[in-house]
Amino acid sequence: MKVLVIGGGGREHALVWALKKSERVTEVVCAPGNGGIAAQARCIPMDVADLASLVAIAEQEKPDLTVVGPELPLSIGIVDELKRLGFKVFGPTQAAAKLETSKAFAKEFMQRHGIPTAAYAVCTSIEQVREELLKFEAPAVVVKADGLAAGKGVVMCSTHAEAEAAAEEMFSGALLGAVQTELVLEEFLEGEELSFFALCDGTHAIPMAAAQDHKRIGEGDTGPNTGGMGAYSTDGLMTPAMRGWLTKEVAQQTVDGMRAEGTPFVGILFCGMMMTPRGPMVLEFNTRFGDPETQAMLMRMETDVLELFEAGVDGTADTLVVRMKEGASVCVIAASGGYPGKIENGKIISGLDEAAAVADGFVFHSGTTVKDGALVTAGGRVLGITAMSENGLEDALAKAYSMMEKISFEGMQFRRDIGWRAIRPMLQVVERE
Repeated sequence: MKVLVIGGGGREHALVWALKKSERVTEVVCAPGNGGIAAQARCIPMDVADLASLVAIAEQEKPDLTVVGPELPLSIGIVDELKRLGFKVFGPTQAAAKLETSKAFAKEFMQRHGIPTAAYAVCTSIEQVREELLKFEAPAVVVKADGLAAGKGVVMCSTHAEAEAAAEEMFSGALLGAVQTELVLEEFLEGEELSFFALCDGTHAIPMAAAQDHKRIGEGDTGPNTGGMGAYSTDGLMTPAMRGWLTKEVAQQTVDGMRAEGTPFVGILFCGMMMTPRGPMVLEFNTRFGDPETQAMLMRMETDVLELFEAGVDGTADTLVVRMKEGASVCVIAASGGYPGKIENGKIISGLDEAAAVADGFVFHSGTTVKDGALVTAGGRVLGITAMSENGLEDALAKAYSMMEKISFEGMQFRRDIGWRAIRPMLQVVERE
């Protein structure tokens, strides 16, 4: 079976890696891929924002299945176009992907269908922002760009004045480099964040796994938001009861609502949750695998990932049980100097062969390319150092950081506290003993 994977980041490297393990997959093609993916799949250079090129590649390659990794191709309707041409493709349609591509749509959808989420207001002008801010009792407010912003369109503000300033920068284009015409003001929620993933086939939502991402650039969750500096996945992130509740009250409720509104959702539903004292609330939806959560989760997955995709496309997700290995997995991101701000590409990467020698570990490439025969940096997030351990999170982290010690490139930065929320209670127990 020939599979085409669309995308070129760490998530797509993990998808290619997992597909290559399937006995039924004979060939994997990736467009555009990256320096690491090229070692496992045939890569076709292209721009994922170019719908015509994506379609042309599918018509040329004639894959048995296409898997769409990033949100951008979903937002421009690649699934709709490939399905129209008769291709088998895993991912949501352009209309269904609005759960991610429009924060305003998602909030209004959740309100219509009784899915728990924070209080909010949708604003289209700075005057409306000032008016709506008066209705928020607490000083802390979250300002969100309505559209896609590569994980950087969320600003957590401690005062209404900060929120107004952030909104002005979004409307002017100063903050994100593009003028925003609509944004969402949202109640600031406190609690533990959780990423819950479900496989959806338009009718059924089947639980997969949970992970916890680390969005801030600095240790202790400080500094600006990034696309994600690391993630870990363990069974201990949620109880069986919570898993059942999230499946029924959030994922299945979302699938039911989308089908009732005439836009069936097929693909991976990423439910970004905040576990608050008032109960779990949805922060956001993503309509595809997360990055770097995918790298961590696929290290634990026992189920053939091809079965996952086929069940979603064929409408048989309710017959599938997603099996995960016991223990924990972790992905730590090595990023370019200056990220998430201005970066310089083309830095030579060394030590990958030594890192690859660590058992139960793998280095997924996020932003790399080959130049003059050398592997060099080509993005803000460069590598995802990933490890799995049946002995638990501390052991998985020790493996990942031992791999990180062997890798270097000019300006490399990474967080040394991935998994700190989970490790902290463990340490407190040890101290009490």
